[in-house]
Amino acid sequence: MLRTRPPVRYSLRMPAAPASPAPPRPRIVAPALLALFGVAGMSAIWALLALILDRQCAWMAVLAALDIALLLRLGRAAPGLPRAFGSLAATFATIAFSNWIIAATQVGGPMGFRTLDALQRLGTDHAQTLFGLANQPAEWAWYAAAAIVALWAGR
Repeated sequence: MLRTRPPVRYSLRMPAAPASPAPPRPRIVAPALLALFGVAGMSAIWALLALILDRQCAWMAVLAALDIALLLRLGRAAPGLPRAFGSLAATFATIAFSNWIIAATQVGGPMGFRTLDALQRLGTDHAQTLFGLANQPAEWAWYAAAAIVALWAGR
């Protein structure tokens, strides 16, 4: 005797949804790496442009702020204040690192040092003095504008 299967019955009801969805996990690694690469890349571009034009090119700080904010958005950093302050911190790091590269290259180049050697030999006190001498009020205004752009674009 053959056994027959019972008829299949389909239910039109939707399965019950979970009581509360799991909160999304915060993303830290990808935005941090993208910000680090953004700082390194924009610092290199800024320093190269400043050395070619023989000017400080402080307006690049605003472009760096926009670039970092875009990278943090692409990395899906948490929106709001965490992303805004991350963008601000990365912008300040770009400003500091770019000025360090520019000062080290301008001082070390005439002495026969390559860029990496000059970066290692430039002390913090000497770099701070050169940073103060190279940046006039117009550059400080660009840095302030970059901070505002970083907070606005990073929100």
